[in-house]
Amino acid sequence: MEHSGIRYELSNHIGTITLDRPGKLNTVTRAMGIRLNELCQEINQDQNVRVVVLTGEGEKSFSAGSDIEVLDDYGSPWELSNREDYCMAVRSIRKPVIAMIRGYAIGGGLELALHADIRYASLSARFGAGEIKLGWIGGSGSTQLLPRIVGPGKAAEMVLTGRLLSAAEALSYGLVEQVAEQGELQKLVYETAEAIAAHSPIAVQHAKLALRAAMNMPLDAGLQYENSLFSFCFTTEDAQEGKAAFQEKRAPKFKGC
Repeated sequence: MEHSGIRYELSNHIGTITLDRPGKLNTVTRAMGIRLNELCQEINQDQNVRVVVLTGEGEKSFSAGSDIEVLDDYGSPWELSNREDYCMAVRSIRKPVIAMIRGYAIGGGLELALHADIRYASLSARFGAGEIKLGWIGGSGSTQLLPRIVGPGKAAEMVLTGRLLSAAEALSYGLVEQVAEQGELQKLVYETAEAIAAHSPIAVQHAKLALRAAMNMPLDAGLQYENSLFSFCFTTEDAQEGKAAFQEKRAPKFKGC
């Protein structure tokens, strides 16, 4: 499925969203933002989708964020603050999201990656919050998610200098989970996606809820929330199937119920 610079494919319960504007470093237009918001809601409603891979077309860029020329289309601060935020669209996906990052992930492209649950990068990947060099700051999560992911000092260094990090630096910062050779990145990403898709979609989505809560809740509240999610999952048909498969020494067949 192609629409306004966004390509979407579904195979074996894995949905792949590709930013398809390689000639412009996969920068995001207003139409792409609208389509991505629509698509993410469609994915949430599609029970065939268990995992999402987010990537950019080509080797040069995951995404360089918003097309700066398009930003001028917003006539006022109010209109800009109420834009069709493509990063928040990705954040709204209830299924796990894996970012497959090649080349530049800068500005809004970095923020897109930050809203994924897992980030894998090629050796060519470069990461930066470069908005400060242009006279503004990121508006979709860089100052809020970077401190939570890499720590406040490293986040301040990235945001205040705008410098690019290499893939090796991003790995050492904890910004990405793994770095792979160019030819091995896709294999790594889809092997991980397939492993997740094989699990109960109910358990997986509740695990994502609990992990996200850990970034927002005090510990005692988070522990109570986790226990409530566990209690719900344990009573599902998938949980009964998991127990039966364990006892019968076979692979479980989860249906999402």
